Amino acid sequence: MFVFQIGFAMRHFNKIWLFFLLAGLSGSAAAQVIVKGTVKDHKNNPIAGASISIKDSYDGGTSDSSGRYSFKTSEKGTKILVVSYIGYKSIEQPIKLEGSPITIDASLKEEISELTAVVLTAGTFEASDRKRASAVLDPIDIVTTASANGDITGALKTLPGAQQVGESEGLYVRGGTAAETKTFIDGTLVNNFFYSSVPNIAQFGRFSPFIFKGTVFSTGGYSALYGQALSSALILESIDLPEQSSANLGITVLSANAGYQHLAKNKQSSWGVSYGYTDLALAFAVIKQKQDYSKVPAYHNADANFRIKTSKTGILKYYGYLSSNKLGFTSNSIDSLGYFDKFAISTTNSYHNLAWKENLSKRWKVNTGVSYTNNKDEINSGMQDAGKNDVVLSGLEFKKFHLDTKGNYFNAKLVLEKKLKGLSAIRFGTEYNFSNDKLVYTAFNGQKFPSGLKEHIKSLFAEADVYATNDLALKGGLRFEHSSILDKTNIAPRLSLAYKLGKGSQASLAYGIFYQNPERRYLPSPNELSFMKATHYIVQYQKVLNQQSFRAEVFYKKYHNLVKTGNTGFTEAAINNNGFGDAKGIEFFWRDKKTIKNFDYWISYSYLDTKRDFLNFPFAITPNFAAKHTASVVTKKFSQKLKMNFNASYNYSSGRPYYNIGYDGSQYKFNDRGMIPDYHNVSFAINYLPFIGKQHPKSYAVYVFQVSNIFNIKQTYGYQYSYNGYRKEAIVPTSRMFVFIGAFISFGVDRSDEVINNSM
Repeated sequence: MFVFQIGFAMRHFNKIWLFFLLAGLSGSAAAQVIVKGTVKDHKNNPIAGASISIKDSYDGGTSDSSGRYSFKTSEKGTKILVVSYIGYKSIEQPIKLEGSPITIDASLKEEISELTAVVLTAGTFEASDRKRASAVLDPIDIVTTASANGDITGALKTLPGAQQVGESEGLYVRGGTAAETKTFIDGTLVNNFFYSSVPNIAQFGRFSPFIFKGTVFSTGGYSALYGQALSSALILESIDLPEQSSANLGITVLSANAGYQHLAKNKQSSWGVSYGYTDLALAFAVIKQKQDYSKVPAYHNADANFRIKTSKTGILKYYGYLSSNKLGFTSNSIDSLGYFDKFAISTTNSYHNLAWKENLSKRWKVNTGVSYTNNKDEINSGMQDAGKNDVVLSGLEFKKFHLDTKGNYFNAKLVLEKKLKGLSAIRFGTEYNFSNDKLVYTAFNGQKFPSGLKEHIKSLFAEADVYATNDLALKGGLRFEHSSILDKTNIAPRLSLAYKLGKGSQASLAYGIFYQNPERRYLPSPNELSFMKATHYIVQYQKVLNQQSFRAEVFYKKYHNLVKTGNTGFTEAAINNNGFGDAKGIEFFWRDKKTIKNFDYWISYSYLDTKRDFLNFPFAITPNFAAKHTASVVTKKFSQKLKMNFNASYNYSSGRPYYNIGYDGSQYKFNDRGMIPDYHNVSFAINYLPFIGKQHPKSYAVYVFQVSNIFNIKQTYGYQYSYNGYRKEAIVPTSRMFVFIGAFISFGVDRSDEVINNSM
């Protein structure tokens, strides 16, 4: 009886409990509100996977492939709806939950990020930590490019836009002269970047690629922070603190060098020194030279540096450089058969650069620097007879002279930058250039003609980076300059635009006006001169994805106010700024480090159509430094098993024009003209990278074997003419082939990873 009553009671209790449970659930369901809608981006495309939720609750949902979402919530009253998605700015919107279903559509704007934002690249090749996506050449690239001979500009000549000019130093870019390209280190101008000029022999740059961490090679359209360059800017950024203390030793058949870098224990400062000596006597004894050297080229180079962290974000850097070199040679005289032309030069050059950058409060940044260059050249020219005795021939007295030049150059720049929302920023500042050139010309009879030139160029500039979205960016700038020697001012606008087309691909436009003083050799002029002017228009397409880079660029450049020269006897003097010209073309670049394991290659091609009427040209013609077609193929193969890097380069240039322009007493005219043969050069290099020591060595060595022009192809750079114009002679390399053998040893730093990673 007792058991029956208990069982009966339990059955009735369960029914009652189930009734109240269902009633409660029914009430809860009735209290829930459906929230639904669609999530799209600023282009009205649906966003799948967006997160939608009620703030401070567990209620929410996720958008589907069409951007739609729907979820239920039991929250009541005014709440905050949060919509978010990676790469986009989250939005928060108040909503009222009163029982009825509500529809909330959301449009998300992209969060502008340096990793995904479009990059302004029209007219510029950049290799730096800040913009790896557009990186092209780094220091390892430069020293392992077979045709570069370890020279920065030698490697840059394998990129589109640069000409293969072998008889003179410098970068000739898109129809511009070498003087139209300027070089900057840590923001300040570098004077005498190359060793002093020698007749018909191109000189190398003074600086090692390994002191730089960033390289920007602008073939047009560069920032308003830089000026006084009609065609191109080479912008180099020096390294910061080293990773550890180290020493290095280099021994080659031509040179020896040693250096030491010390990093403080707290890793907040460092200092370093190095010295190198080069003597080409052994090379010239083995490889016959066109010139007969009385003084084989010899070079002494020393440098020093220190770097101090001024805060977590600031650093003070100093780099100083000192070099001296001498050379002397004779060559068969084209003006008088059986005689020799004599040339000798002695140069001392020093360069100092002090730069400081710091992040200030409230998103401000300062970047400032000063540089100073002192250059002294002592040049002797003359003639010798068959017995190598000095002579002065009647009618050719002008060939005997002594020239002393002394130049002091100072540059200072201050840039202030304010970070705005996202990646947008404004920057502005000022720059000051001072140059003081002194020259003493001593004629064959001992008469001296001293001269000098002082110049002050003061500049103001401002520019802004505006990122509307990750897909659209704009850079606008304005530069103002005043030249004391010209007593004139200019205002130069710059503008560039970039738009992302898809993953890794983008299109860019660039426009800019660029001014430059006439070259110092034409100043001061008895006639009034003004700034030379170039206007650039650039259209670019670029795709960088999975270690593959492709870019195509179309450009047009218009020249105004180029210097025209007139005959004053033995020299050409600037008479006016009535010169003009243009340059247009298309360029392609392809680099692939992906397709073949441990194999890296790039291919570049440039088409150039340019004419200009400047100097003593009778009318607008293609200058003798401009080829219509240039191309390069550079390959690098690394074998981990052999620890060897195999590098090969092929450089091509179609024939350039040559001219003999004479003055008949009333006008300039062509006495002779033609085209030199096409230029071909194949170079090959092997780098052997063995470890010294055990698994984790404290020392490391690189052995180098390099051959330039391995097929001994005859190359002609142009023609030179006798003073009377009746004879001409081909300008050719000092030797057809050059062989380099050396070993470089590092103590404390192993660069093998750099070489290996660069080749993978």
